[in-house]
Amino acid sequence: MKRAIAFVVLLLFVLWIVLPLLWILRTSFVPEAQSTSLEWRTGFTLENYVKLLVEDRFWRAAANSAIAASLSTLLAVPFAATLGYALARFRTSGQAGRFLILFLQLLPPIALVLPVVALFQVANFSDPLGGLVIAYAAINLPFLTWILIGFFGRVPVELEWAAMSDGASAWGAFWRIALPVARPGLWVAALLGFILAWNEFLFALVLTDNDTATVPVALTNLQSRADLPFAELSAAIVLAMLPVLIAAIFLRHHLLHGRTFGAVR
Repeated sequence: MKRAIAFVVLLLFVLWIVLPLLWILRTSFVPEAQSTSLEWRTGFTLENYVKLLVEDRFWRAAANSAIAASLSTLLAVPFAATLGYALARFRTSGQAGRFLILFLQLLPPIALVLPVVALFQVANFSDPLGGLVIAYAAINLPFLTWILIGFFGRVPVELEWAAMSDGASAWGAFWRIALPVARPGLWVAALLGFILAWNEFLFALVLTDNDTATVPVALTNLQSRADLPFAELSAAIVLAMLPVLIAAIFLRHHLLHGRTFGAVR
């Protein structure tokens, strides 16, 4: 009876998560006139995707998001790895430094966007995508560092001592021992950094224009006060979820390894 109750509760929880996604997928393939119908058996069409990609040029927004998210992740992860290793292994700045990093992540984006814009204006930096890359790397760095502190903290220090006793330097032990052992954590941090940058809206709204708008900004541009195209919006949501879903599928081994990393020594 306990197992049956647990199964029913978990099944309801899964349906609560999956059914809205299935409904969005269904709505993206129906004509706009039938987008608000509650019937599953409706007409099938690819018109929403064609209009979205050809007329609205949604592919450009997806390319801008991919560039900004990928480059910002590549920029942030190395800094997060070195900083996380220093905080985990050498207790740099103590507990106060760790909580300061967490506090920086808790700041709302609205409190950071105006200072960032002012800094770019003072520096005469006018590249929208380059500004997004720098801004995303900076705002995601505390969170990625906090994640990697835990991963590096679970790397046995004896492995590094053994490498240094064989003549390796502290940097060599970090590069040859700590990084390979903590590789699942690096993949987890990279995926989370990519997702955070891909879904970010406020910085993209302020820093970009029509040609450099990202996916979240493009989604809002599809709406108007007089019209809300449910079918086209559903198609855009499906396309917005695809890169993250594909990345999660390819990295699922590292994600599962990252969850259990350090559980068994």
